[in-house]
Amino acid sequence: MRFLGLKSCDTCRKALAALHAQGITPQVIDVRADGLDADDIQAIVAAFGDSAVNRASTTWRGLSEDARAQDTAALLAAYPTLMKRPVIATDDGWTIGWKPDVQAKYLRA
Repeated sequence: MRFLGLKSCDTCRKALAALHAQGITPQVIDVRADGLDADDIQAIVAAFGDSAVNRASTTWRGLSEDARAQDTAALLAAYPTLMKRPVIATDDGWTIGWKPDVQAKYLRA
């Protein structure tokens, strides 16, 4: 399991704590420190399309209209912190966010 997120993100910290409590230790990729590689960007865009961009973030609000007009892959390459988080990659596919449906996929009751 690979966990793409931000160490400073409250949702990512909650998700990691819950995964660790289940005995799951994912490979953590901090997109601010480590960036996103091109293969991951393409897979994220293929799985989630435009919804992979967090338009409620401070990063998004700080972008110019020209920057916002870029396609999703270009946005994530230039501004990896725009990615909705966390993104979790497993052999079964990709998930985004930490809503109850995603939690149910990874956590035992």
